[in-house]
Amino acid sequence: MTKSSSYDYPEKRPHKHKSIQVYEHDLPEHVLQAGIRLNRGVALDTEATGLKVTDRLCLVQLNFGDGVAHLIRIHRIPQPAPNLCQLLERKDVEKLMHYARFDMGILYRTWKVLPVGIYCTKVASRFARTYTERHGLKALCRELLGVEISKNEQSSYWGAAQLTEAQKHYAACDVMYLHELRVLLDEILEQEGRQSLAQAVYQFLPYRVMLDVAGFTEDIFSHMIPRPSE
Repeated sequence: MTKSSSYDYPEKRPHKHKSIQVYEHDLPEHVLQAGIRLNRGVALDTEATGLKVTDRLCLVQLNFGDGVAHLIRIHRIPQPAPNLCQLLERKDVEKLMHYARFDMGILYRTWKVLPVGIYCTKVASRFARTYTERHGLKALCRELLGVEISKNEQSSYWGAAQLTEAQKHYAACDVMYLHELRVLLDEILEQEGRQSLAQAVYQFLPYRVMLDVAGFTEDIFSHMIPRPSE
């Protein structure tokens, strides 16, 4: 299916993060307060030892919309992260995520904190870009922003004592474009009359995450529930 001509898809452009800051255990207080004052919401992503919410959280990435990537390394035994947890629980700070279901689940398993005020670009893409099955962050950045991001480090070991430069760059890119994607996806959702439906799914996400944590990972509304193989 071809894309509607009413959407303006940009030419390719380079990566744009200004700097990458790395912290241990938690976000510094002054960074938290400065980010909140920007009043742009926060792009958020996580990296773990695997692709399940039961895997160990290793990294939390943040971008407050100013082009600075804040990477918080989480050690094998997680320490309290009061500033980060405060940010996650603030209703007045919107959290922009791509596939929020995973990030919310692993954050809850680590600190028993469930982020609120969620916008998921993957959910938005599914409602907005019905002409494609490609809803990954790489596909979104390529089509809507003209940006090519690499996913080569996705399966690397994030629990190492030190992050490589390639890992830092990868982690930064995962939160650098969510603000822009949100604007463009919202334009399509409004035009197609699906904004309220997407909002309803964002509001349901905390319940979907709690179902995952409780072990109900399948579609709870499905008529046929797969039986475990014998």
